[in-house]
Amino acid sequence: MTAQPESEPSVRNMFAAPRGGPTVLRILLGAQLRQLREASGITREGAGYAIRSSDSKISRLELGRVGFKERDVSDLLTLYGVLDNDERGPLLALAAEANTPGWWHRYSEVLPGWFEVYVGLEEAAARIRTYEVQFVPGLLQTEDYARAVTVLGHPDASQTEIEQRVALRMRRRKVLTAPAPPHLWAVVDEAALRRPLGGAEAMRGQLRHLVDVTALPNVTLQVLPFDHGGHAAAGGAFSILRFGEPDLPDVVYLEQLTSALYLDKREELDRYLAVMERLCIEAEPVAATTGILKRILSEL
Repeated sequence: MTAQPESEPSVRNMFAAPRGGPTVLRILLGAQLRQLREASGITREGAGYAIRSSDSKISRLELGRVGFKERDVSDLLTLYGVLDNDERGPLLALAAEANTPGWWHRYSEVLPGWFEVYVGLEEAAARIRTYEVQFVPGLLQTEDYARAVTVLGHPDASQTEIEQRVALRMRRRKVLTAPAPPHLWAVVDEAALRRPLGGAEAMRGQLRHLVDVTALPNVTLQVLPFDHGGHAAAGGAFSILRFGEPDLPDVVYLEQLTSALYLDKREELDRYLAVMERLCIEAEPVAATTGILKRILSEL
């Protein structure tokens, strides 16, 4: 019997209660396949040849960036010496489950592949830390504010497309009030709170919502004031996602105009974590947030 990776119990746990849908399942299964391949001393090129593909395809599979064909998983398990049905069964079942569309599939017309990954990771995260300089964080936006942001980013989109994008954002927001929700810790530049997107009334509604939502025990909001000057995150907005499953590494998410970067190398994570810690120190304390929001609200 071939020895399984040390993380095999996590496969069973995640399959029994998958959180985050197919995105997380793909990442978890990919990690298992990578461990099995490395333990067998087989290169990505050799694995790719075995499934009539390439080493780049194996790399994407192991990162969970693409869906799995059950036949490919079966062939790879055979190649890696996993022959016992009791060992193969959970992994093949996981491959089938990983191909099940997530709730966000209904928004596929307006959801690019590079952002679909993030939505799945957001659903699975136990902790989300984010810094925003231009906008209120997506998970904290009201419908009117989200519509204004969407129109700004997609000026040529039809009204139907705009409303689909807004509906997607509102659906994502439900993660904060779901059972066992993630803890969201956001640091927001004061400029984002004073920029009246959607007009003064929409911004008043957004600020009132922030006052309300920060009362949730799983939401922490800090404001980085104008008068602070330069700060640690001069490069712009970013998010760090942490997961309850030990097989899922922390991920840094950097959104660009038409794509995104997902960083999970230890040195990259450490650098962004250090920047986030400095931002939390440089920002106004959490206890001051409600007062700041009400003051800005009174000035609109």
